[in-house]
Amino acid sequence: MDQDLKEQLQRVLSAVEQILPKPVPPIDWQRTYAANWRRHSLAGYLEARDALDPIQLDHLLGIETEKRIVEENTQQFLAGMPANNILLWGTRGTGKSSLIRAILNAYADQGLRIIQIDKDDLLSLPDIFQQIRDLPYRFIIFCDDLSFEPGEKTYKMLKSALDGSVYAAPDNVLIYVTSNRRHLLPEYETDNLGAKMVNNEIHHGEGVEEKISLSDRFGLWVAFHAFSQDHYLTVVRQCIALQAAHHQVDIEWTAETENAAIAWSHEKSKRCGRTAYQFSKYWVGRQMLARQRTRPAANAD
Repeated sequence: MDQDLKEQLQRVLSAVEQILPKPVPPIDWQRTYAANWRRHSLAGYLEARDALDPIQLDHLLGIETEKRIVEENTQQFLAGMPANNILLWGTRGTGKSSLIRAILNAYADQGLRIIQIDKDDLLSLPDIFQQIRDLPYRFIIFCDDLSFEPGEKTYKMLKSALDGSVYAAPDNVLIYVTSNRRHLLPEYETDNLGAKMVNNEIHHGEGVEEKISLSDRFGLWVAFHAFSQDHYLTVVRQCIALQAAHHQVDIEWTAETENAAIAWSHEKSKRCGRTAYQFSKYWVGRQMLARQRTRPAANAD
C-alpha cells in the first residue's frame, strides 16, 4: 500500500478514535449502587460511582414529614406496589438532594439503585430505560437541581417519560427530581395576563398551563421550606449534640450558643438544615480548639 495512503488512513483512524466513546465494561449492579450517565459525542454510557455519600436518614434533621413521604413511596416501589414519581422542590440547603442519597444508603440492600442524569442528557432517557428495563433491581433516575429556561426543549422528553407515552419509564424505574422551582420553569408576572374568569372560576393562560403541565406529571410534590427561628434552633441543638457525640466531647447549650447560631443564620441569609449543620461544625470545632489551647496551661499548674 502506498505510504501516503497509509498515513492518511492512520490520521482518519486517530480522528475516529477521538470521536468514538471508549470501551466501558458493563456495570455489576450487584456491587454498584449508583451510576452516572455520561454523554459522548455520538452516544452515552453508564459509569459506576464507587464513592457514595455516607449520609443516613437519621442525619437529616428537621424534615421528618418530608422524609416520611419519600421513604414510604420508595418502600412501595421496592415492594412492587404502585408508587409515584416525585418532585422535591423548595429553597436551597433544606436537604432535598441529601434525602435521596440517604434513601439509597437505607435501601440499597433491598435492591434500590440510582442513576443520576444531568438536565442536558434527558434526551437519553429512552437509551437508559432500554439498558435497565430487564434488570432485577429497582432504579431511581435522579436529576438534581433541575430547572428549565424559556426555549429549552429537553423538558418535553421528561414530560413524555412521566406521562406514560411511548417513552414511558419501565416498571422498575421511578424518576425523582429536585428543584428550587415548584413548576421547574421560571414564572413571570406577565404569565397571568392570559388568565380569565369562566363561570366565576379562574382559568390560567396558556403560558401558565404549559408550566404547570410539567410539574403536574409528578405524582408527589414534596415541599421543602426555610425553617422558623424556633425550628432552626431546635435543629442546631440536635446537630451540635450529634457532632459532640461523634467527637466524644460535652458541649453545653448556652445563651451564647443560641445567639451565635442566630447570627450565623443571618450571615447565611437562610435558616435551614444545611446552615444548622455548618454552624454545628463551626461551634463544636471552636469549643474543642479552645479547650485544647488551655490544656497545656492547666497541666503546667
